Amino acid sequence: MKNYLKNWNFIRLLRLALGIFITVQGIMAKEWLLVGLGGLFSLMPLMNIGCCGVSGCNTSIPKSNKKIEDISYEEVR
Repeated sequence: MKNYLKNWNFIRLLRLALGIFITVQGIMAKEWLLVGLGGLFSLMPLMNIGCCGVSGCNTSIPKSNKKIEDISYEEVR
């Protein structure tokens, strides 16, 4: 449970709150498509899925200790 709750940030909480809000508004208006979309938008932050929710878009950081050498350029005319 600790591992599940440690990756929550403001945006994820905002997404959950908006999903719950959409679901409640859909129930009040008896618009079942809106309830379904609100449920979908509520499940996305709960399961941490989405565009880049599970770090699908990030790049790995190279872990080498190589020093970058200065590059010399020659002007070509």
